[in-house]
Amino acid sequence: MAEHAQPGEAPRLIVELRRIRATMLPEVGGKAANLGEMIWAGLPVPPGFCLTTEAYRRALQPDGSPESALPNLLRGLEAVAPGDLEGLASLAARAREAVLDAGIPADVEHAVRLAYSALGPEAPVAVRSSATAEDLPFASFAGQQDTYLNVVGADAVLQAVRKCWASLWTDRAVSYRSSNGIDHATVTLAVVVQRMVDAEAAGVLFTANPVTGRRREAVIDANPGLGEAVVSGAVNPDHFVVDSLTGRITERRIGDRKLVIRSIPGGGTERLDSPGTFGAPPRTEGGTAGDACLADSQIRALAVLGQRVEEHYGAPQDTEWAIDGDGKLWLTQARPITTLYPQMTRQPAVPGPHAYLCFSLAQGLTRPLTPMGLAGIRLMGSSVAGAAGFRVTEPRDGPSPYYEAGQRIYFDLTSVLRSKAGRAIVPRIFDVMEARSAAIVRALFDDPGFAVTSKTPFKLLRHVGPIVLRFRLPETLLRALFRPDVALDKVERLGGKLKATHEVPADATPREKLDHAERILREELFPILPNILPPVALGFAMMGLVRKILGEQASWGELQTIIRGLPNNVTTEMDLALWRLSTSIRDDPASAEAFTGGDPAVLARSYRDGGLPAVAQSELASFLRDYGHRAVAEIDLGMPRWSDDPTHIIGVLVNYLRLDDPRLAPDKQFEKAAHDAEEQLAVLVARARSKSPLHARIVKMALERTRMFAGLRELPKYHLVLGFAAVRAQVSEVGETLAEAGVIGDAGDVFFLDFNDARRGLDGTDLHELVARRRESYDLELRRRHVPRVLLSDGTEPEALPAGFLRSGTGAPASGAAASDGALPDGTLLGTPASAGTVTAVARVIMDPVGAHLEPGEILVAPSTDPGWTPLFLTAGGLVMEMGGPNSHGAVVAREYGIPAVVGVPDATSRISSGDTVTVDGATGTVAIQPR
Repeated sequence: MAEHAQPGEAPRLIVELRRIRATMLPEVGGKAANLGEMIWAGLPVPPGFCLTTEAYRRALQPDGSPESALPNLLRGLEAVAPGDLEGLASLAARAREAVLDAGIPADVEHAVRLAYSALGPEAPVAVRSSATAEDLPFASFAGQQDTYLNVVGADAVLQAVRKCWASLWTDRAVSYRSSNGIDHATVTLAVVVQRMVDAEAAGVLFTANPVTGRRREAVIDANPGLGEAVVSGAVNPDHFVVDSLTGRITERRIGDRKLVIRSIPGGGTERLDSPGTFGAPPRTEGGTAGDACLADSQIRALAVLGQRVEEHYGAPQDTEWAIDGDGKLWLTQARPITTLYPQMTRQPAVPGPHAYLCFSLAQGLTRPLTPMGLAGIRLMGSSVAGAAGFRVTEPRDGPSPYYEAGQRIYFDLTSVLRSKAGRAIVPRIFDVMEARSAAIVRALFDDPGFAVTSKTPFKLLRHVGPIVLRFRLPETLLRALFRPDVALDKVERLGGKLKATHEVPADATPREKLDHAERILREELFPILPNILPPVALGFAMMGLVRKILGEQASWGELQTIIRGLPNNVTTEMDLALWRLSTSIRDDPASAEAFTGGDPAVLARSYRDGGLPAVAQSELASFLRDYGHRAVAEIDLGMPRWSDDPTHIIGVLVNYLRLDDPRLAPDKQFEKAAHDAEEQLAVLVARARSKSPLHARIVKMALERTRMFAGLRELPKYHLVLGFAAVRAQVSEVGETLAEAGVIGDAGDVFFLDFNDARRGLDGTDLHELVARRRESYDLELRRRHVPRVLLSDGTEPEALPAGFLRSGTGAPASGAAASDGALPDGTLLGTPASAGTVTAVARVIMDPVGAHLEPGEILVAPSTDPGWTPLFLTAGGLVMEMGGPNSHGAVVAREYGIPAVVGVPDATSRISSGDTVTVDGATGTVAIQPR
């Protein structure tokens, strides 16, 4: 049999599976590379050989010329959008025809016949496709190419090879590659020919639970006969879950077995209808036929074998297996489980189960953070921890509760869950900020792994006390209560002081600029919070006081009206300034002509070149001077600010110009909201007067402070982002120095470093490879759609567990349930009421606001929002968010604009499609989807 080519030799056509290693993926494809690795590791894999990608290339270019029918089709495929399924399917069909028409060259045919004969005369084999973009860490491509079972005879093998080659161009494979951003021209196909296992039972084994994410569970699906019945989804298989540590079978479900696929003597397979055994009792050791298709000993043996596979690869694996008539267990495939969310980048210092909350989602970010963005948050987190009296060994590593997973920020909630005071306080905060997370946290209370160990509040007070004393919080609260004008003035003066700390000498060296950037993050930003948030807290507390005084005479909806059209809200002021800018553009003929229907990217280039009409150029420049430090995902230092790239803001302005109903103008809506709030305040004061003049004075004072201070909720984020912008500017200048020195390719690469890396670059260390690796990882995470709100240390996502199945790291059952999925029986989605009112309109699902198109009056459906999204709110008819609570950022801004909003709606962006007509009821928290 032909061997693997040595360096300098011509590429081989055939390689035995036992001689294949993972490094040979470009030659043998993902499936063959994994089979060879398993054989090398001593795992039970049927013997066989691989027809390499060189054979595929020769078949399509028989004369050695790059010219064939396929290159033109490849160029056509690259030009088709991933969503154009009809266009992709048409070109895919033509590509399949080109491959089948090419035939098999004589030397390839001879090599296949020779290798097949070595397996034994008329040996039954499985012929499997093995693509170079297959079974990869980020995309498994499971089932995208074809497999042919029980193929007998060399002629039949050659025919199956041609069909495998053509299957690289099935509609599903082409669509999958397009949606994953994989270049069709870079993908070739090898073919595995492997001795067939005449299976008594077969199926799939996941070495980690792919639904819940739990790493210490093996999940097995099995069926009598060949595994194709399970892999193709043609049956409901027997289902088993095994604790990988103890070998205990924790779950079993007997399938219907309505179909069994078996090999036919002489070649091919047959599909046999089976009466099934649904509802049969579980099979135990020595169980009889008619029960589970696997004995308990076989189930455990599979779990152990799966652990061996996972240990070899160092990551959870999705495997296919078969048990032959002699009871021998074989592995026929292994690939990474690509859907699992990554675990934490470091292990906790204290052993035992831990629970982590995603801070990224709490800040409205579903996307990953750049390495420099994460480095900045670590420094800030260390600043907070230090102020609270926690010991921080190395600020650049972040405080001990800080963790990262999937390039997103998580915080360890374990101490909160194990504290009586933490359980009382933290979920209530989540109730108003992120209600779904509150439900998950409360469900964890029943997990014995998080039993209360701290029953007194002393530990909490030991860490809160230093902050209270250092920033004189009681004095700040009393000032806000009795001298509100002085308190407001003090908050407003804070901005000027902060800006002074951001300045750096013009002659500062690159190292001094990095030092300055780190100092801002370590020392200047955290004090913003205790200086501004106490009056905000007082403002919202005053609403609670009014509710206590008036009881049912002050409904939730009426109190919501009080916090509409709030003054002193910097985000509202920004959005209204943007609206006034659009009005100036509309009123200027030259500007209106340039912006109406204009391409935002072209207009942005014109702005940078100073080429916009005079009014638009000067007004946009003025807006960016005030708000150009803001951005989408603005807590990430690596994200361009609007002043860096105004394309997004210009796109919003173009969108505003389509609003032609003056009654819907955002400034008019805001004025009306403020007027309604003042009227409602007067009504509530009148109701209090019916109790007594004293009650009336208290209610009036309380609600006036609510309106004065509640709008300040947005100010801390505004000042924090000003600091981030100053840090970004300094880091960008360092990036230019590094690029000029040649240690990185482009100045923007600096954001794929951290502060330590940047200093190594200034010392002359070449960082190109590091940047490339991190960019690739970042780009992969950008494609991730689902990010867990809470993760346990064993990888479990509590929200994915069925109700009543939340268990500790030891597998102990809990009496609590995970959060509800939010769906009502009639299909209406349930979330958290955020802004009262009802609206029925067409939905627009937007995952990223940059470049988004939202028609006036449409309902914005988004995963979450931060201030960078709010320009879209001005023309939205309503808001639906997957994240958030009644006091989250999106809810606050929606109330101010008077648009109905429901937040915390599970999976809203996948359950609702753009173009659906939906009814949003912001008072009841429901979203009804009307069928098209």
